[in-house]
Amino acid sequence: EQRVRQQREQRRLGVEIREDEATGYVLTFDDVTELLTAQRQAAWADVARRIAHEIKNPLTPIQLSAERIQRRFGRVITEGREIFDQCTQTIVRQVDDIRQMVDEFSSFARMPKAQPEQDDLADTTRQAAFLMRVGHPSVEIVESGTEASLPARFDRRLVSQALTNVIKNACEAIAATDHQGPARVDVALSLRPDGVAVIDIMDTGKGLPPETLGRLYEAFFSTKAEGMGIGLNLCRSIIESHAGRIEAQNLYNADEIVGCRFSFWIPVHAVLPTEKPSEVSP
Repeated sequence: EQRVRQQREQRRLGVEIREDEATGYVLTFDDVTELLTAQRQAAWADVARRIAHEIKNPLTPIQLSAERIQRRFGRVITEGREIFDQCTQTIVRQVDDIRQMVDEFSSFARMPKAQPEQDDLADTTRQAAFLMRVGHPSVEIVESGTEASLPARFDRRLVSQALTNVIKNACEAIAATDHQGPARVDVALSLRPDGVAVIDIMDTGKGLPPETLGRLYEAFFSTKAEGMGIGLNLCRSIIESHAGRIEAQNLYNADEIVGCRFSFWIPVHAVLPTEKPSEVSP
């Protein structure tokens, strides 16, 4: 098996060498990238499903027990009451955190299936940027190309989830940056002549280690110490379920990495028969 890079994406090739009496040696190359990815995806989905099942079962009894202890003994404990409250609240809070983690495992195991409907891709992009702007007031989030409507057939909930995940990652990348440059994320929507909508999310963060670009979408691989490695994998599945693709690359100033760009490529399907063709163009 050999690895090659094509259009900034790492591909895996299976190489077979056989001897031919007439021509000497014959080399056959097969692109096995998608096959290996599908095999790993299925294996990790099974692992995630089992983990989620085993962890989720005891969570509710643990939380209910902590809350019952808090109600039953909270009124009678006088010595060390502050520590008692702190410990029981910590148990309840940590159970909620674990439940959220289990929900992420379950989402990965299910792999969301897109249910496209006629909607406005520009408004979806604008709303995702707005929500992240509220959640990250220290980062300037600027969208462009969303002023006019862009009708398309897509699953608004899933595309919003993918956009929110990547914009959130961009804001976190800026927070982890040491330089004193601008804290800014640009969200740009454009429509190519071939009918493909492109959403670019560009940040001024620390960028991505070049050696990790080929592994970004692998299940449970993360460039963040606290990351679970599920988010980008789900994003890729969401965009591919819309017959699109996702691409990541570092942004450079000379030889220095000055940020990162994630691009969503989503084909814009024909409008419904009841709509006017002129409404397709933004």
